[in-house]
Amino acid sequence: MHRYTYPCPLRWADADAYGHVNNAMFLRYMEEARTRMFQEVVGATHEDGRRQNAFVVGRSVIDFRAPLYYRDAPVDVHIRVAKSSAASFELAYEISDNNLLYAEATTTIVAYNLDIGRPRRLSGPERDFLARYNKP
Repeated sequence: MHRYTYPCPLRWADADAYGHVNNAMFLRYMEEARTRMFQEVVGATHEDGRRQNAFVVGRSVIDFRAPLYYRDAPVDVHIRVAKSSAASFELAYEISDNNLLYAEATTTIVAYNLDIGRPRRLSGPERDFLARYNKP
């Protein structure tokens, strides 16, 4: 399976008094990994181009599988493209380490033009990029 993996560091502030990582932090870990993944997309470097070729999160769902406790070692965030359409795609995540799966999640990402406030179609280079991480 083709997937992107980001070793996401845990922060002391992510945990509660018992050392348990707050479940809201999982969204942050997903965002951080997704942002790093998207840095590979060839895109506009000036502000207008970024605004016209943006991505926004339309939906997020997380299924928690085991508690994650603060530690010095990072947690792996694995991402693959579960499905795509003309103007959106769904990313599937696994947050885990070598021994345990902590969460499975999905986000629906919408290609969006911020200047006009409307969805847009995925470009050819964006579709090619997503195909690298699609199901086999």
